[in-house]
Amino acid sequence: MESFVEKFERMTPVILKFANAKAVVAMKDGLMTIIPLTLIGSVFLLLAFIPLPGWNDWMTGLFGANWQEPLFQVVGATFDILALVGIFGIAYNYAKNEECEPVSAGILALVSFLIVTASSVTAKSGEVVGGVIPKVWTGGKGMIAAILIGLAVAYIYTWFIKRRITIKLPEGVPQGVANAFSALIPGAVVITLSFLVYILFKSVAGKTFIEVIYQILQTPLQGLTGSLFGAIVIPFFISFFWWFGIHGPAVVMNGVMSPIVLANSLANQDIVNAGGKLIAGQNAHIVTQQFVDQFITFGGSGMTLGLVLAMIFLAKSKQMKQLGKLSIIPGIFNINEPVIFGFPIVFNPLMLIPFILVPTLSGIITYFAIASGFIAPFTAVQVPWTTPPIISGFIIGGWQAALLQALLICMAAVVYLPFLKVQDKQHVQEEQQEEQATKAGAGISL
Repeated sequence: MESFVEKFERMTPVILKFANAKAVVAMKDGLMTIIPLTLIGSVFLLLAFIPLPGWNDWMTGLFGANWQEPLFQVVGATFDILALVGIFGIAYNYAKNEECEPVSAGILALVSFLIVTASSVTAKSGEVVGGVIPKVWTGGKGMIAAILIGLAVAYIYTWFIKRRITIKLPEGVPQGVANAFSALIPGAVVITLSFLVYILFKSVAGKTFIEVIYQILQTPLQGLTGSLFGAIVIPFFISFFWWFGIHGPAVVMNGVMSPIVLANSLANQDIVNAGGKLIAGQNAHIVTQQFVDQFITFGGSGMTLGLVLAMIFLAKSKQMKQLGKLSIIPGIFNINEPVIFGFPIVFNPLMLIPFILVPTLSGIITYFAIASGFIAPFTAVQVPWTTPPIISGFIIGGWQAALLQALLICMAAVVYLPFLKVQDKQHVQEEQQEEQATKAGAGISL
């Protein structure tokens, strides 16, 4: 066992180096800025598509045929600008972590994104309408390009600032004015490079940079993550990182996968908004943000809610039962640090297999539940990550999703149980030894 742990411990520095890389940290922190928009937008989106019989007819009778239009105004002002908010957040956090003035970095990244984006749309009649910002590229379809541009702009900006290649003003000038002039030289470089990128891609590819990135990078990534491969790999690495004590969702999701699975959700929503029907395996993505949040990490990473329930009802040691009772309330709200570090699961060779196996099995089961049509593919409706299971499942997928969550909790408990028994047996023996030692000590003192 010691050699097993030592082998994995040698991987820790590599994993930590990746998790703490400047680009990964900037993406993780920067993309957190879009979470409030997705949650607020989800409320209005849910109101537009409440899955109750006769809901649409009832609302139409009350407010007319276009009753959904005001709701879509809010949806469009939240989901359709996620790339713009994300690029600002990424560049801002990169510059902030480099101890440079961050607002200018965020603004330059935003301007760069708009420069390399088309400024016209073609109407159905064939007429080209200029002077617009196509929202099709400022939302989910522009997420990967936004990440690349945000990181590149922030790097260029901080490179100039840290080397003091800026316009310097005399002391006593207000800091806001000084910051504005400091950004002139790096800003000119960023905008000029963006200008050249726009010309290059329009001349060579006949398309904008955003469109090319979407076709050659984002579309394949969405297809790959939306497949069974994604349903297996994502839960595997979330648990794998957590076993090393590194926050798995923060690295795997916020640092890498979140923009892609979110884009899958938004692509599904676009089909619904256009009046289409989502069909898994044909036009709908299966692995989305909700797939991860409500079927892979609910109850906490590793789906330890099943383990906690098994500890409460089936453990024999006082330590395991008490830990289960302390962990159940946080676990219901998808917080499992008490059991992650209290059991412990981190660096515990005994728990590595079930901790990875349970969410991976859940990913596979959920994938086929959607692929078979038992659960409809998810749209852009999301719930706060602290929403308890069963409730979250019902909101995003009806009674079928709620039932599946209940079954997955049972599955998790069954898989964890044999490993729990081994750990529990050790604690029972330790408690018996302590009790005997206490009695022996009491006898000697008498």
